[in-house]
Amino acid sequence: MDKQTLMLFGGIGAILVLASLIGFILQWRTRGAPNPVIDNLNARINAWWVMVLVIGIAFWLGTAAVILLFYAVSFYALREFLTLTPTRRSDYPALVAAFYLALPLQYLLIYSDWYGLFSIFIPVYVFLLLPILASLGGDSTHFLERASKVQWGLMIAVFCVSFVPALLTLDIAGYEGRNLLLIAYLVIVVQLSDVLQYVCGKLFGKRKIAPNLSPSKTVEGFVGGILLASMIGGALFWITPFNVWQSFLIALLINLLGFAGGIVMSAIKRDRGVKDWGHMIEGHGGMLDRLDSVCFAAPIFFHLVRYWWT
Repeated sequence: MDKQTLMLFGGIGAILVLASLIGFILQWRTRGAPNPVIDNLNARINAWWVMVLVIGIAFWLGTAAVILLFYAVSFYALREFLTLTPTRRSDYPALVAAFYLALPLQYLLIYSDWYGLFSIFIPVYVFLLLPILASLGGDSTHFLERASKVQWGLMIAVFCVSFVPALLTLDIAGYEGRNLLLIAYLVIVVQLSDVLQYVCGKLFGKRKIAPNLSPSKTVEGFVGGILLASMIGGALFWITPFNVWQSFLIALLINLLGFAGGIVMSAIKRDRGVKDWGHMIEGHGGMLDRLDSVCFAAPIFFHLVRYWWT
Protein backbone atom coordinates (compact mmCIF):
# COMPACT_ATOMS: atom_id res chain seq x y z
CA MET A 1 0.00 0.00 0.00
CA ASP A 2 1.29 3.49 -0.83
CA LYS A 3 1.41 6.52 1.45
CA GLN A 4 -2.07 7.76 0.49
CA THR A 5 -3.64 4.37 1.21
CA LEU A 6 -1.95 4.24 4.62
CA MET A 7 -3.13 7.79 5.37
CA LEU A 8 -6.67 6.84 4.41
CA PHE A 9 -6.71 3.77 6.64
CA GLY A 10 -5.13 5.82 9.41
CA GLY A 11 -8.00 8.29 9.17
CA ILE A 12 -10.57 5.49 9.19
CA GLY A 13 -8.86 3.99 12.24
CA ALA A 14 -8.98 7.33 14.05
CA ILE A 15 -12.72 7.64 13.35
CA LEU A 16 -13.32 4.11 14.65
CA VAL A 17 -11.28 4.82 17.79
CA LEU A 18 -13.45 7.90 18.42
CA ALA A 19 -16.63 5.90 17.76
CA SER A 20 -15.47 3.15 20.14
CA LEU A 21 -14.72 5.75 22.82
CA ILE A 22 -18.19 7.28 22.43
CA GLY A 23 -19.76 3.83 22.60
CA PHE A 24 -17.78 3.01 25.76
CA ILE A 25 -18.84 6.25 27.45
CA LEU A 26 -22.50 5.69 26.55
CA GLN A 27 -22.29 2.12 27.87
CA TRP A 28 -20.60 3.31 31.08
CA ARG A 29 -23.32 5.92 31.67
CA THR A 30 -25.99 3.20 31.68
CA ARG A 31 -24.20 1.66 34.69
CA GLY A 32 -24.60 -1.84 33.34
CA ALA A 33 -28.32 -1.54 32.61
CA PRO A 34 -29.29 -3.12 29.29
CA ASN A 35 -29.92 -0.58 26.51
CA PRO A 36 -30.78 -2.07 23.09
CA VAL A 37 -29.85 1.10 21.18
CA ILE A 38 -26.40 1.45 22.76
CA ASP A 39 -25.77 -2.30 22.58
CA ASN A 40 -26.62 -2.27 18.86
CA LEU A 41 -24.37 0.77 18.32
CA ASN A 42 -21.41 -0.95 19.97
CA ALA A 43 -22.07 -4.16 18.04
CA ARG A 44 -22.02 -2.16 14.79
CA ILE A 45 -18.77 -0.41 15.74
CA ASN A 46 -17.11 -3.72 16.60
CA ALA A 47 -18.29 -5.18 13.30
CA TRP A 48 -16.82 -2.19 11.43
CA TRP A 49 -13.47 -2.82 13.15
CA VAL A 50 -13.47 -6.37 11.84
CA MET A 51 -14.57 -5.37 8.33
CA VAL A 52 -11.95 -2.60 8.06
CA LEU A 53 -9.26 -4.98 9.36
CA VAL A 54 -10.16 -7.66 6.79
CA ILE A 55 -10.20 -5.14 3.93
CA GLY A 56 -6.94 -3.61 5.14
CA ILE A 57 -5.21 -7.00 5.19
CA ALA A 58 -6.47 -7.74 1.67
CA PHE A 59 -5.20 -4.35 0.45
CA TRP A 60 -1.81 -5.06 2.05
CA LEU A 61 -1.56 -8.47 0.37
CA GLY A 62 -2.39 -7.08 -3.07
CA THR A 63 -4.59 -7.63 -6.10
CA ALA A 64 -5.08 -11.40 -5.82
CA ALA A 65 -6.13 -11.11 -2.17
CA VAL A 66 -8.65 -8.35 -2.92
CA ILE A 67 -10.21 -10.39 -5.74
CA LEU A 68 -10.30 -13.47 -3.49
CA LEU A 69 -11.95 -11.43 -0.72
CA PHE A 70 -14.74 -10.25 -3.00
CA TYR A 71 -15.12 -13.77 -4.37
CA ALA A 72 -15.87 -14.89 -0.81
CA VAL A 73 -18.21 -11.91 -0.34
CA SER A 74 -20.12 -12.86 -3.50
CA PHE A 75 -20.33 -16.51 -2.42
CA TYR A 76 -21.93 -15.64 0.94
CA ALA A 77 -24.16 -12.99 -0.62
CA LEU A 78 -25.40 -15.45 -3.25
CA ARG A 79 -26.04 -18.04 -0.57
CA GLU A 80 -28.10 -15.53 1.44
CA PHE A 81 -30.12 -14.53 -1.62
CA LEU A 82 -30.91 -18.08 -2.70
CA THR A 83 -31.61 -19.24 0.85
CA LEU A 84 -34.64 -16.94 0.91
CA THR A 85 -35.91 -18.14 -2.47
CA PRO A 86 -37.60 -21.59 -2.52
CA THR A 87 -36.19 -24.03 -5.05
CA ARG A 88 -37.16 -27.47 -6.34
CA ARG A 89 -35.10 -30.56 -7.08
CA SER A 90 -34.91 -29.74 -10.80
CA ASP A 91 -33.18 -26.43 -9.94
CA TYR A 92 -30.11 -28.19 -8.51
CA PRO A 93 -28.10 -28.31 -11.77
CA ALA A 94 -28.63 -24.57 -12.22
CA LEU A 95 -27.66 -23.87 -8.61
CA VAL A 96 -24.50 -25.97 -8.93
CA ALA A 97 -23.60 -24.07 -12.11
CA ALA A 98 -24.24 -20.75 -10.36
CA PHE A 99 -22.03 -21.48 -7.35
CA TYR A 100 -19.27 -23.61 -8.88
CA LEU A 101 -19.09 -22.42 -12.49
CA ALA A 102 -20.40 -18.88 -12.95
CA LEU A 103 -19.10 -17.48 -9.66
CA PRO A 104 -15.45 -18.64 -9.87
CA LEU A 105 -15.22 -18.02 -13.61
CA GLN A 106 -16.44 -14.42 -13.22
CA TYR A 107 -13.66 -13.66 -10.74
CA LEU A 108 -11.09 -15.61 -12.74
CA LEU A 109 -11.93 -13.47 -15.77
CA ILE A 110 -11.45 -10.33 -13.68
CA TYR A 111 -8.12 -11.62 -12.37
CA SER A 112 -7.01 -12.25 -15.96
CA ASP A 113 -8.22 -8.74 -16.95
CA TRP A 114 -10.48 -10.04 -19.74
CA TYR A 115 -12.94 -7.16 -19.85
CA GLY A 116 -14.54 -8.24 -23.13
CA LEU A 117 -15.77 -11.45 -21.47
CA PHE A 118 -16.29 -10.66 -17.76
CA SER A 119 -18.55 -7.75 -18.74
CA ILE A 120 -20.99 -10.07 -20.59
CA PHE A 121 -20.29 -13.53 -19.19
CA ILE A 122 -23.14 -13.64 -16.64
CA PRO A 123 -25.76 -11.40 -18.33
CA VAL A 124 -25.41 -13.23 -21.67
CA TYR A 125 -23.94 -16.72 -21.47
CA VAL A 126 -24.96 -17.68 -17.94
CA PHE A 127 -28.35 -16.05 -18.47
CA LEU A 128 -28.99 -18.56 -21.27
CA LEU A 129 -27.33 -21.54 -19.57
CA LEU A 130 -29.18 -21.58 -16.25
CA PRO A 131 -32.76 -21.99 -17.55
CA ILE A 132 -31.52 -24.67 -19.95
CA LEU A 133 -30.12 -26.64 -17.01
CA ALA A 134 -33.27 -26.09 -14.95
CA SER A 135 -35.53 -27.21 -17.79
CA LEU A 136 -33.73 -30.56 -18.10
CA GLY A 137 -35.48 -31.68 -14.91
CA GLY A 138 -38.83 -31.46 -16.68
CA ASP A 139 -40.48 -29.54 -13.83
CA SER A 140 -42.55 -26.60 -15.14
CA THR A 141 -44.06 -25.60 -11.77
CA HIS A 142 -43.37 -21.87 -11.31
CA PHE A 143 -40.54 -22.29 -13.79
CA LEU A 144 -40.29 -18.63 -14.79
CA GLU A 145 -40.29 -17.47 -11.18
CA ARG A 146 -37.67 -20.03 -10.14
CA ALA A 147 -35.36 -19.27 -13.06
CA SER A 148 -35.67 -15.53 -12.46
CA LYS A 149 -34.71 -15.85 -8.80
CA VAL A 150 -31.47 -17.69 -9.56
CA GLN A 151 -30.58 -15.22 -12.29
CA TRP A 152 -31.38 -12.23 -10.08
CA GLY A 153 -29.17 -13.70 -7.35
CA LEU A 154 -26.26 -14.07 -9.75
CA MET A 155 -26.68 -10.61 -11.20
CA ILE A 156 -26.85 -8.89 -7.81
CA ALA A 157 -24.52 -10.97 -5.65
CA VAL A 158 -21.91 -11.91 -8.25
CA PHE A 159 -22.02 -9.76 -11.39
CA CYS A 160 -22.62 -6.40 -9.71
CA VAL A 161 -20.33 -7.06 -6.74
CA SER A 162 -17.52 -8.25 -9.03
CA PHE A 163 -17.22 -4.74 -10.48
CA VAL A 164 -15.68 -3.60 -7.19
CA PRO A 165 -12.43 -5.61 -7.67
CA ALA A 166 -12.75 -5.04 -11.44
CA LEU A 167 -11.67 -1.45 -10.68
CA LEU A 168 -8.17 -2.92 -10.30
CA THR A 169 -8.10 -3.71 -14.03
CA LEU A 170 -8.51 -0.08 -15.15
CA ASP A 171 -5.44 1.50 -16.75
CA ILE A 172 -5.66 5.19 -15.80
CA ALA A 173 -2.87 7.47 -17.00
CA GLY A 174 -0.97 9.01 -14.10
CA TYR A 175 -2.80 6.81 -11.59
CA GLU A 176 -0.81 3.61 -12.02
CA GLY A 177 -0.57 1.37 -8.97
CA ARG A 178 -3.24 3.26 -7.00
CA ASN A 179 -6.44 1.55 -8.15
CA LEU A 180 -7.00 0.12 -4.68
CA LEU A 181 -7.91 3.65 -3.67
CA LEU A 182 -10.79 3.62 -6.16
CA ILE A 183 -12.23 0.63 -4.29
CA ALA A 184 -11.75 2.46 -0.99
CA TYR A 185 -13.42 5.59 -2.42
CA LEU A 186 -16.45 3.67 -3.69
CA VAL A 187 -17.00 1.69 -0.49
CA ILE A 188 -16.37 4.60 1.89
CA VAL A 189 -18.63 7.08 0.09
CA VAL A 190 -21.54 4.67 -0.42
CA GLN A 191 -21.36 3.23 3.10
CA LEU A 192 -21.08 6.70 4.65
CA SER A 193 -24.16 7.71 2.69
CA ASP A 194 -26.10 4.84 4.30
CA VAL A 195 -24.91 5.82 7.78
CA LEU A 196 -25.56 9.55 7.30
CA GLN A 197 -29.01 8.93 5.85
CA TYR A 198 -29.82 6.92 8.97
CA VAL A 199 -28.42 9.61 11.31
CA CYS A 200 -30.10 12.52 9.50
CA GLY A 201 -33.34 10.56 9.43
CA LYS A 202 -33.20 9.99 13.19
CA LEU A 203 -32.39 13.64 13.90
CA PHE A 204 -34.62 15.43 11.41
CA GLY A 205 -36.76 12.83 9.64
CA LYS A 206 -40.50 13.39 9.45
CA ARG A 207 -41.72 12.34 6.01
CA LYS A 208 -41.32 8.71 4.98
CA ILE A 209 -40.10 7.95 1.47
CA ALA A 210 -41.21 4.33 1.17
CA PRO A 211 -42.87 3.31 4.46
CA ASN A 212 -43.97 -0.09 3.17
CA LEU A 213 -40.44 -0.99 1.99
CA SER A 214 -38.05 0.75 4.37
CA PRO A 215 -39.78 2.50 7.29
CA SER A 216 -36.53 4.09 8.54
CA LYS A 217 -35.88 6.03 5.31
CA THR A 218 -37.16 9.61 5.27
CA VAL A 219 -37.00 12.52 2.85
CA GLU A 220 -34.91 14.53 5.31
CA GLY A 221 -32.55 11.62 5.89
CA PHE A 222 -32.24 11.02 2.16
CA VAL A 223 -31.40 14.64 1.31
CA GLY A 224 -29.10 15.21 4.28
CA GLY A 225 -27.26 11.88 3.98
CA ILE A 226 -26.79 12.08 0.22
CA LEU A 227 -25.48 15.66 0.31
CA LEU A 228 -23.16 15.12 3.27
CA ALA A 229 -21.71 11.92 1.83
CA SER A 230 -21.29 13.59 -1.56
CA MET A 231 -19.41 16.46 0.08
CA ILE A 232 -17.14 13.95 1.79
CA GLY A 233 -16.69 12.27 -1.60
CA GLY A 234 -15.64 15.62 -3.03
CA ALA A 235 -13.16 16.07 -0.17
CA LEU A 236 -11.66 12.66 -0.97
CA PHE A 237 -10.66 13.76 -4.49
CA TRP A 238 -6.99 13.40 -3.47
CA ILE A 239 -7.26 9.60 -3.52
CA THR A 240 -8.87 9.55 -6.98
CA PRO A 241 -7.99 10.64 -10.53
CA PHE A 242 -10.84 13.20 -10.32
CA ASN A 243 -10.77 16.88 -9.42
CA VAL A 244 -12.93 18.23 -6.58
CA TRP A 245 -16.09 18.86 -8.61
CA GLN A 246 -15.80 15.62 -10.55
CA SER A 247 -15.37 13.75 -7.28
CA PHE A 248 -18.43 15.47 -5.78
CA LEU A 249 -20.64 14.75 -8.79
CA ILE A 250 -19.49 11.13 -9.03
CA ALA A 251 -20.11 10.68 -5.31
CA LEU A 252 -23.58 12.18 -5.75
CA LEU A 253 -24.33 9.72 -8.57
CA ILE A 254 -23.15 6.61 -6.72
CA ASN A 255 -24.97 7.70 -3.56
CA LEU A 256 -28.23 8.05 -5.49
CA LEU A 257 -27.64 4.61 -7.00
CA GLY A 258 -26.83 3.25 -3.56
CA PHE A 259 -30.11 4.59 -2.19
CA ALA A 260 -31.99 3.03 -5.10
CA GLY A 261 -30.22 -0.28 -4.45
CA GLY A 262 -31.26 -0.20 -0.81
CA ILE A 263 -34.90 0.38 -1.76
CA VAL A 264 -34.92 -2.42 -4.35
CA MET A 265 -33.30 -4.91 -1.99
CA SER A 266 -35.71 -3.90 0.77
CA ALA A 267 -38.58 -4.64 -1.60
CA ILE A 268 -37.19 -8.14 -2.16
CA LYS A 269 -36.83 -8.71 1.59
CA ARG A 270 -40.39 -7.58 2.23
CA ASP A 271 -41.57 -9.89 -0.53
CA ARG A 272 -39.80 -12.74 1.26
CA GLY A 273 -41.19 -11.64 4.63
CA VAL A 274 -37.85 -11.00 6.36
CA LYS A 275 -36.19 -7.95 7.94
CA ASP A 276 -32.57 -8.87 7.19
CA TRP A 277 -30.84 -11.06 4.64
CA GLY A 278 -29.06 -12.95 7.39
CA HIS A 279 -27.18 -12.66 10.68
CA MET A 280 -23.59 -13.00 9.52
CA ILE A 281 -22.45 -9.53 10.67
CA GLU A 282 -23.43 -8.61 14.23
CA GLY A 283 -25.50 -5.43 14.28
CA HIS A 284 -25.63 -5.25 10.49
CA GLY A 285 -27.64 -8.31 9.45
CA GLY A 286 -26.35 -10.35 6.54
CA MET A 287 -23.75 -9.77 3.86
CA LEU A 288 -26.34 -8.38 1.44
CA ASP A 289 -27.54 -5.91 4.07
CA ARG A 290 -24.11 -4.27 3.84
CA LEU A 291 -23.80 -4.68 0.08
CA ASP A 292 -27.21 -3.60 -1.20
CA SER A 293 -26.03 -0.05 -1.93
CA VAL A 294 -22.67 -1.09 -3.36
CA CYS A 295 -24.34 -3.63 -5.67
CA PHE A 296 -26.12 -0.94 -7.64
CA ALA A 297 -23.35 1.66 -7.49
CA ALA A 298 -20.33 -0.50 -8.45
CA PRO A 299 -21.10 -1.33 -12.13
CA ILE A 300 -22.03 2.26 -12.99
CA PHE A 301 -18.98 3.64 -11.17
CA PHE A 302 -16.71 1.17 -12.99
CA HIS A 303 -18.02 2.02 -16.45
CA LEU A 304 -18.07 5.75 -15.74
CA VAL A 305 -14.40 5.70 -14.78
CA ARG A 306 -13.52 3.36 -17.63
CA TYR A 307 -15.24 5.53 -20.23
CA TRP A 308 -13.91 8.92 -19.14
CA TRP A 309 -10.54 8.19 -17.48
CA THR A 310 -8.99 5.29 -19.44
